[in-house]
Amino acid sequence: MSRRFIDLSITLCNDVITDPPFLKPEITYQTHGETLPELGHFFPGITAEQTPDGAGFAAAEWVRLTTHSGTHLDAPYHFHPTMDAASGEAKRSLTIDEIPLEWCFQRGVKLDFRHLPDGYVVTAQDVEDELKRIGHELAPLDIVLVNTAAGMAVGNPNYVNIGCGMGYEATMYLTTRGVRVTGTDAWSWDAPFAHTAEKVKETGDTSLIWEGHKAGRDIGYCHLEKLHNLEALPPHGFTVSCFPHKIKGASAGWTRAVAIIEE
Repeated sequence: MSRRFIDLSITLCNDVITDPPFLKPEITYQTHGETLPELGHFFPGITAEQTPDGAGFAAAEWVRLTTHSGTHLDAPYHFHPTMDAASGEAKRSLTIDEIPLEWCFQRGVKLDFRHLPDGYVVTAQDVEDELKRIGHELAPLDIVLVNTAAGMAVGNPNYVNIGCGMGYEATMYLTTRGVRVTGTDAWSWDAPFAHTAEKVKETGDTSLIWEGHKAGRDIGYCHLEKLHNLEALPPHGFTVSCFPHKIKGASAGWTRAVAIIEE
């Protein structure tokens, strides 16, 4: 049996648009020759000529990010201070360093919602219909990935406004069946803010804001955002690995999300 790996993460870089301008990552690159002062900290007086091939010390990068830059896993704490109210007693929300590792390495399933228009809010019925179409029955801890129109729009200046989003009832459909990690290739698990803002303006219903995220108040769960390459996945028959970086007390952590297919 062979094993195939499919990279589900975007590349973190300065040039490709995957965030609003105020959340844009900044990476400063240092060449081997530019880190001689660092070398001098440990070995005073050493010159570039004294290093192998005169190449200098070490290549390095300085990176300015939020924990929500690039492909990342959101913890329940990101959504709300408490979670699991549906159990009868709300608990303190888990931060990213507290997420059970078994949540992050499980059987995966892909829901294909690329045909849905930008701003559409996916319902529980949409989820049930798609699961029926692909012939998959959810099991506890399945990792459910949502393929939207945003998947092919990375780098598009309008990326953050592209794709459908998962509503409250669709999210609860998954979590009541034991799903604890979900994911999307869009900027947000919810429908893009630009579309939701129009609905809130028309209706005055502020409960529409972040309704998929806020489902975590009732059942705590995590979701991956800004996934990539979901088009390369089959509907099921793969394993997802998405262990987050361990940042104390944080609302999210970066991850190199990968799908593993045994062939």
